[in-house]
Amino acid sequence: MTEDATAADDTAAGAGATALLFPGQGTQRQGMGEPWRDTGAWSLVSELSELTGADVEELLLKADDETLRRTDLAQIAVFAVSLIAYEEAVRLGLAGRNAVCAGHSLGEYTALVAAGVLTYRDAARLVAARGSAMRDAAAERGGTMAVLIGVKEEAVAQAAEETRAAGHPVWVANLNCPGQVVVAGAEAGIEHAARLLQAPGVKLISIRVGGAFHSPLMAPAAEWLEQALSSVEFATTPGRVVANVDAAAHSGAADWPGLLVRQLVSPVQWERGVGTLLGPLGRRRLVEIGPGKTLTGMVRRISKDPEVITFNAPDAARGRRR
Repeated sequence: MTEDATAADDTAAGAGATALLFPGQGTQRQGMGEPWRDTGAWSLVSELSELTGADVEELLLKADDETLRRTDLAQIAVFAVSLIAYEEAVRLGLAGRNAVCAGHSLGEYTALVAAGVLTYRDAARLVAARGSAMRDAAAERGGTMAVLIGVKEEAVAQAAEETRAAGHPVWVANLNCPGQVVVAGAEAGIEHAARLLQAPGVKLISIRVGGAFHSPLMAPAAEWLEQALSSVEFATTPGRVVANVDAAAHSGAADWPGLLVRQLVSPVQWERGVGTLLGPLGRRRLVEIGPGKTLTGMVRRISKDPEVITFNAPDAARGRRR
């Protein structure tokens, strides 16, 4: 039996070794839907267009990179591809329903679908509302994001605190993996914090995004999202999702409205969340489902122990034992 076949059987049988990972905004690219056009799950595209108010087929097949940088459209596109990929993974036996999952930022919504907590219809509506609210908040308050490489979390947090004290808004936004911390805030604040952290091996890489996501500058978006969440029902299922805001595994309905609202203004605790999957939850195999392989790279920097499979195209289940 091949490694991939073993993985498929294990997951389909509901074994406790596997967790599913779903990527977030930033993984979008032109033509990202092309590999999935001939799959059965492609039939979801027309319904997703109705649910989100966007031409999803246009976004996945023809939209250029500049169009896909628009926050609301990027989030719809990434969610759509991730959902299609998940449905195909289920069909192939690589993933199951009511799964143990984690999603990075936007990916948390696909994770909630895979865990059985949200219907894909409700998730699609929420993703559209979230993206629109975040775009409006960014237009109102501005801001951007950047990655700091070669730094420790504590040092970045201290630099951000000193920068805010100097009158420049900046916060830690993503704690992705060892030596990689994302900050969000005003451009001047990010530059000020970077100067405080200058040292050999430290790099600042700008991220071309439309706002200071996962920071207090997203407070207006959080208010709008809270309203959208008030009309959605979260189900109690055997599935579990490790939340971004606290890196804890939440089963059933939990307090997902509160967790999702906090996510917009709080750091994504990705490194700690992966630790929860590998430690308390005992996951030995992590399957990244959706566009790109960003999360696969992060996981391998966090731990060499788990088997990691990337499923970003119908024929692209690739496993590697560590």
